[in-house]
Amino acid sequence: MTNRSPFIFALGALALLAGVAWWGESVDHLWAVLIGGMAGVVLYNASFGFTAGWRNMVLHRRGRGLRAQMLLIGLIALVAYPMLAVGEVWGQPVRGVILPMGVASALGAVLFGAGMQLGSGCASGTLFTAGGGSTRMGVVLAFFILGSVLPTAHWEFWASLPRTRAGISLIAELGWPGAVALVLAGCAAIWVSSVVIERRAHGALESERGASVWPIWAGAVGLAAVALVFLVALGRPWGITYGFAVWGAQAADALGWEPTAWPYWSGWRRGHVEGGVLSSTTNAANLGILAGAMAAAAWAGRWSPVWRLSRRDVVTAVIGGLAMGYGARLAYGCNIGAYLGGLTSGSLHGLWWLVWGFAGSWLGTVLRVRIGMDARPVRAI
Repeated sequence: MTNRSPFIFALGALALLAGVAWWGESVDHLWAVLIGGMAGVVLYNASFGFTAGWRNMVLHRRGRGLRAQMLLIGLIALVAYPMLAVGEVWGQPVRGVILPMGVASALGAVLFGAGMQLGSGCASGTLFTAGGGSTRMGVVLAFFILGSVLPTAHWEFWASLPRTRAGISLIAELGWPGAVALVLAGCAAIWVSSVVIERRAHGALESERGASVWPIWAGAVGLAAVALVFLVALGRPWGITYGFAVWGAQAADALGWEPTAWPYWSGWRRGHVEGGVLSSTTNAANLGILAGAMAAAAWAGRWSPVWRLSRRDVVTAVIGGLAMGYGARLAYGCNIGAYLGGLTSGSLHGLWWLVWGFAGSWLGTVLRVRIGMDARPVRAI
């Protein structure tokens, strides 16, 4: 294959996905594929992920990734909160995700946070690095999908654990101007704190570009655009991990396990299991991310899969994928669907996920050092 052959293949795959989504499903599915493709390009070019940003803050006192996340959240909230308060944009209904907080979601967020460090990528990170040619992240993705469907087999137990009766909407409680002000103040506080910590540890801030094709702030702006287009086009916040659970349930169904008999997959979810790989718009967007990231990697001349993996690479990929999949279902999603989607919906459960997810990430970071995935830094842990 020539250097541009993977790029042509990726563009062809994206075009085929878009065509199948349009003719075989709906215009919403077409939008999902195209928005996912845009997300894959942005994620790959900016190397934008939540995992490394949190780990670098804990291990190395470097806050570039954390500040990019705050920029992302602030930009989306600034634009999305007025839309959500009105409930529609240009006649298109839009809604946030307002979910309760409880024991299961806290455990799930901790499990996901630890798993994303062992797996070396969150949900969006797994997709764009797998699409970008990482064979290890392909293993993570496979076990992420398996882990996502496992808790749905005994969902009644997890749903029975204590939780709040309903979610709490900051927009409903404070009005959209008050909610925006609160979220921006929180993002600014974390931004300033990370600058202070990094300057005390190193004397100066590191470059905003790093080894990525784009500077990370460009990734934050690009992903904010992706999330807002997703909200306007599809009427809901961007999500990822529900699609993994659907694929896992479809695989279980193909093996004769009859997941549609499980309570979790009753009602409207049953149709997603009985459909194809594009049955939900979340699945369609996820495939778009894979194709978009592959196209971006190939265009940059970086698409070159390495097929030899060490035993540690495989074991941590399996454990990390399973932990993220299982945790994401319990926590109503991942760093995109629960953390980003929650906070940018004005839901307090997004902050709940952040607290417990960061705790799990810290635990996973410690484990990485203990098993030799990262060197032990001086006075970091």
